[in-house]
Amino acid sequence: MEQQVDNLLEEFTFEQMNELNKIIEKYRVEPGGIILLLEEAQDLLGYLPINIQKQISNKINIPLSRIYGIVTFYSIFTMTPRGKHTVKACLGTACYVRGGKKNAEIIEKEFGVKPGETTTDRRFTYETVRCLGACGLAPVIVVDEEVYGRVKPSKVKEILEQYK
Repeated sequence: MEQQVDNLLEEFTFEQMNELNKIIEKYRVEPGGIILLLEEAQDLLGYLPINIQKQISNKINIPLSRIYGIVTFYSIFTMTPRGKHTVKACLGTACYVRGGKKNAEIIEKEFGVKPGETTTDRRFTYETVRCLGACGLAPVIVVDEEVYGRVKPSKVKEILEQYK
């Protein structure tokens, strides 16, 4: 158990772990509070790795398999680190033929990521999508909730540099 705590402290700060324990205590007695507990834990830590799931399981006496099942079932949860910002490059037909593929290649090369990956500095999580419903603005890139239309390959890096 001490080894497990040491591993968690390498990834997360002591303060984060203390805050996680407060969240666990807050929901320990609430029937049906597991999803709220997991949501708050993910908001705090950014994701829910298996070691965190084990810690929660041990402290609230719910089998790890149940917690893992919830985390893997609901798309709001992630077991891998996510970036501070989410970048979506549209590769739907309109975007693709108007340069979306080139924009995607620039993101991948410039930031060293493939679709579904997060940059090593956790600044961006990169995704490709088949349609964002903004075909008239093709090619489109979305950063968090901000839509950028008619993005020329020469502007991709400039757009992303705004996000720290």
